[in-house]
Formats: sequence, structure tokens, C-alpha cells
Amino acid sequence: MFVFDLFAETSDTTRMKPYADNRYAAHAYECLKTLEGGLALLGAETKSIRENGMRLRGAYLRIEKGELWLIGSHIAMYSKAAAQDGYEPDRPRKVLVHKQELHFLAEKTHEKGLTLIPFSVYPSKRRIKLSFGVCRGKNVHDKRESIKQREVTRSTRRVMRGEDE
Repeated sequence: MFVFDLFAETSDTTRMKPYADNRYAAHAYECLKTLEGGLALLGAETKSIRENGMRLRGAYLRIEKGELWLIGSHIAMYSKAAAQDGYEPDRPRKVLVHKQELHFLAEKTHEKGLTLIPFSVYPSKRRIKLSFGVCRGKNVHDKRESIKQREVTRSTRRVMRGEDE
């Protein structure tokens, strides 16, 4: 019998190149769990994202009235569209997740120090998906530790390739 796991980690091998990344999130937050959800967008917003018109830095997710919302992201107006009156590039956008995932996220966000941070926006079967995680903010000490770790792995790769002897 096949059991569908809603909380399974997403595999990076099936994803295509992301439209937008939040590289700062990896530096500033420690990710405890990664999830994905769909984005409810307008047609022109979808086209704008496909031509790399989205920015995620400073964005976060919040649960309001039983729905998950992406707040603080910026989607530029589609370049080939006529000027739209009243278009808000920074408006909150609804994130589509299963109800069980929403309950899980609600429990986690009530814990002290945990927040929901978006990592990337990427295509998946003609849809646009958002990868986000349950994260805890890093201290300055933790950030320095991760930088040291990255430098050590980088230097060992150099030695293994025979560049820096």
C-alpha cells in the first residue's frame, strides 16, 4: 500500500533552475524543516516571475485566518503588459498548502524563535512553486561558525583537486 507523505523533503534533482532565490536566508537563518507550496498569482505576475521579475529578500510567511501568506516579496510589473492601474508589486500573496501542513506550520510558528522564511521560487509542471522553511535566526557566533565551516570545505576541495598545494 502506498502512503503519501505530506511532510516529505522535496528533492532538488527534480527542480528546474529557480526564478528567484533568497540567498541571505541561508546566512541569517538555520533551517529546521523545508516545505513547498504553490503560489496564487495573477497572469501578468506569473509572466513577470518567468522573466526573473521577483525578489524574495526580506520576505517571510505568516498564517492569517487559516491561510498562509507570503509577505514582503516584490513582483515587478510585466514588461510587455500595458500599465495597470492599482497594481501593487509588494502585495501579500497566498501560498497554497495542504491543511495538515498548515496545522503543522501553525504549531511550529507558535514556538518561540521560529519563523517561516521563503528560500526560492521555481517552476514545477507549468506551475510556480515556493520553497520555504521553518527557521530559527542565527546569532553572530553561529554565522561565524558556518563561514568557518564553508572555508574549510572549500580549502579541502582545492587540495583534493590539486590546485592549492
